[in-house]
Amino acid sequence: MSEFWIYFQFGLQHVLNFHSYHHVLFLIALAIPYAFKDWKRMLLLVTVLTVGHFLALLLSLYGVINVKSSMIVFLISITILITAFFNLFTAGKSSKTESVNIIFFVSLFFGVIQGLGYAAHFKNVLARHGGSKLLPLAEFELGIEAAQIVVVLVVLILSYLVQTVFRFSKRDWTLVMASFIIGVVLPMIIQSEIWNR
Repeated sequence: MSEFWIYFQFGLQHVLNFHSYHHVLFLIALAIPYAFKDWKRMLLLVTVLTVGHFLALLLSLYGVINVKSSMIVFLISITILITAFFNLFTAGKSSKTESVNIIFFVSLFFGVIQGLGYAAHFKNVLARHGGSKLLPLAEFELGIEAAQIVVVLVVLILSYLVQTVFRFSKRDWTLVMASFIIGVVLPMIIQSEIWNR
């Protein structure tokens, strides 16, 4: 198996596994207010997330940044919560430009936090395989980007089905999904190790 495929699959599995449900939750929160016609905007937001992830992992791999894992897990949950609440309060409103700017920043921040959270594990993987850090990291990030696009595509398909087959309004779909995400994330925040200090 080629080295590219190993790291690409590793990136896919990083997002598309049960233990990374926080990553999928964020992608759902990011995608729920959008439709297929917004695919360029959605792709930009996902790519910004990947760039943030890449930069944080790169800086961490070279020892520039190091953050405690309990803080990372807490910030990941907070970022998901902020995105879900943003969707909850803006559902049905149409100031797309302003909301894209806010969500653009949140997506970048989530990518950075997620990258920092994964750095220790990725360092172990690189230590086993040896060699360069930059090329495997780029291959890994391509896998992450592909997996994120798959998740967003599934959310957009579900959104389309719910709105056309079951006749939910876009606003109702967004409210229900944002509320669901808030319900999942709040216990994660409450049970965070950060409160045990």
